[in-house]
Amino acid sequence: MAKSPETEHPVKVFGWGSRDPSGVFHPIKFSRRTTGEHDVRFKVLYCGVCHTDLHMAKNDWGFTQYPLIPGHEIVGEVTEIGSKVEKVKVGDKVGVGCLVGSCRQCDQCTSDLENYCPKVIWTYGSVYTDGTLAHGGYSNLMVVDEHFIVLWPKNFPLDIGSPLLCAGITTYSPLRYFGLDKPGMNIGVVGLGGLGHVAVKFAKAFGTKVTVISTSINKKKEAIEKLGADSFLVSRDPEEMKVAGGTLDGIIDTVSATHPLLALISLLKPHGKMVLVGAPAQPLELPVFPLISGRKIIAGSGVGGMKETQEMIDFAAKHNILPDVEIIPIDYINTAMDRLAKSDVKYRFVIDIAKSLKAE
Repeated sequence: MAKSPETEHPVKVFGWGSRDPSGVFHPIKFSRRTTGEHDVRFKVLYCGVCHTDLHMAKNDWGFTQYPLIPGHEIVGEVTEIGSKVEKVKVGDKVGVGCLVGSCRQCDQCTSDLENYCPKVIWTYGSVYTDGTLAHGGYSNLMVVDEHFIVLWPKNFPLDIGSPLLCAGITTYSPLRYFGLDKPGMNIGVVGLGGLGHVAVKFAKAFGTKVTVISTSINKKKEAIEKLGADSFLVSRDPEEMKVAGGTLDGIIDTVSATHPLLALISLLKPHGKMVLVGAPAQPLELPVFPLISGRKIIAGSGVGGMKETQEMIDFAAKHNILPDVEIIPIDYINTAMDRLAKSDVKYRFVIDIAKSLKAE
């Protein structure tokens, strides 16, 4: 008979999670493994709230296993290390993003692209190598192999910076990989939410000219005056979109809802690239003719490997790139999820785990 999440491992842990597709969060007691020779155990201080957490809690993608304890934008302080750990010491500030395991042997892993490993273990919702379910950072402590630990830069804010471990790498990686990081390039960012506002900040730091594309004119002032975008397009305004046709070298599309692609593709120059980083639950319609006629590319990108994630956080610290966040206590999480579903947050919730998570 299978053991319960509370007794399957020796280390007692508490957090908040969802038990069914209602997506309602409750306090949950569970357990984690003892610190192995290559493991790092740390006290969770803050954890960002990603749109993926909402999708997974409600089983929008159809593969959630319950109980689900989400959270993959996790920062904390090391409290114990295994005998063979070399990367960190007790007292260090560290982060964990979207993955906690991979095979470490395949072509992807040996190319520092563990996120594309066929056997990748996501920080929550995946089955770990011991057959138990991985649980995330809506909890008081984590135990993670040192390879998947991110070293936190000195004097870089833990609370505000935590969403970079997902939102940051999700936008940084495609800008780098697809060559959309060259000064003077014209880059579009579709959607001005948790991912989009960070994409704007990275693209500006690379020296590109940034156009924010949104369905709402209400975000124009924020995009230009606060986030530093160079221009703004309302995607529902056909005339505005027509005038801007063929002006962008690349687009990062962060929208996680179903939306039309044709008007966005028309914004690209010939040979332009549009990279999808949002994850709509339903398939998008793909117009092929404009791709062929302009040799344009539509691609996808998902987070990044450990080497690139460390590079991203160091770049962010050097250029003072920080998300705009709202700090919340853990018992506000159900209200936060309701607000997130309505895009009622600027632009990322971060849970103050250390101050608000108490054992029941």
